[in-house]
Amino acid sequence: MVNNYHPSSLKDALDILAKESVTPYAGGTDLMVEHNQDAKYMFLDRIPELGKIVKEDSKLRIGAGCTYTQVLESDAIPELLKKATIEVAAPAIRNMGTVGGNLCNGSPKADFGLVLFVADTTLRLASAKSERIVPISEFYIDRGKTVLKKDELMVEIIVNDINLANFYYMKVGERNALAISRVAFAAVCDIKHNKITKLRTAFGAIDRTIFQRNDIDAMLIDKTTEEAKELKADYLKAYDEAINPIRGRVSAEYRKDVCMNLLDDFLETNGI
Repeated sequence: MVNNYHPSSLKDALDILAKESVTPYAGGTDLMVEHNQDAKYMFLDRIPELGKIVKEDSKLRIGAGCTYTQVLESDAIPELLKKATIEVAAPAIRNMGTVGGNLCNGSPKADFGLVLFVADTTLRLASAKSERIVPISEFYIDRGKTVLKKDELMVEIIVNDINLANFYYMKVGERNALAISRVAFAAVCDIKHNKITKLRTAFGAIDRTIFQRNDIDAMLIDKTTEEAKELKADYLKAYDEAINPIRGRVSAEYRKDVCMNLLDDFLETNGI
């Protein structure tokens, strides 16, 4: 009886998923911890389609099987994504862990996943019969739960906005390195001719999924910095009412205060 599979092409992998009940296995940095001796695994490390990083005009395609080390070493990756990547575990884990595997875990504390929210990211999911493109904001259902179907693989992470020069990223943990986030915050803001043309924010580790409110951020888009300053109190109030952190190793009140302080600092950094 065959217990494990090791396909060498994406088509073969999807055909196996359509017929067999298997667990996709990329870097295995999380699956090794939760090892189930009765599980059947499909190892994905031989599939070239999953290991490519390709820049196409203003977009970036990252194969779901790319390791964090590949991301750090690629000249095509924006600095914001690298800044979050360096926060992911230790070098040995980054050598094995894959970006797709981490996203499929559905953790609201994922450092790399957080910055993908502010990079206008979509995900390419494929099965033997079809494929679909899903905004990363719609990929997560709950902690540890995603829209990925049993016969689907995440194939690509498509970063639709790689113009992320003016970014803000902060991770608050128990220590400076190798720590799981207590609160994490990422944001991008572009100001051209004194007008805010882009504003996206996202919070990690405060809810059951990554927290983002594009409708609130829209309050300041297309406004001059002077107009944004006038709206700042209303903007912060809207977030203050919207953010209701869950309690974890630290209190919900602590998380709320940190969120609001980071958001205010981000605005001040951009002259708002």
